[in-house]
Amino acid sequence: MPYEKELDECVFSKAWESDQEKLTASIFSYNKGVKKLQLTRENKNSKGELRFAKLGRLTKGEIDAFLPVIQEASTHMD
Repeated sequence: MPYEKELDECVFSKAWESDQEKLTASIFSYNKGVKKLQLTRENKNSKGELRFAKLGRLTKGEIDAFLPVIQEASTHMD
């Protein structure tokens, strides 16, 4: 069965942003199924525009700043 965007419900989304990047924690439920956490990273280019990037590894500073957002997101998974 192919993916159908209209069945993908975003239950929660919140971002943390610095001068150079934006990290977002979102909770999605596909077709009323199990709620799942999605983490994304966007980096700013030389023009200040955000561009999607692989989340990859996090620095300790990123973890410290982003962890409260992830913890808040988890409260929306019940």
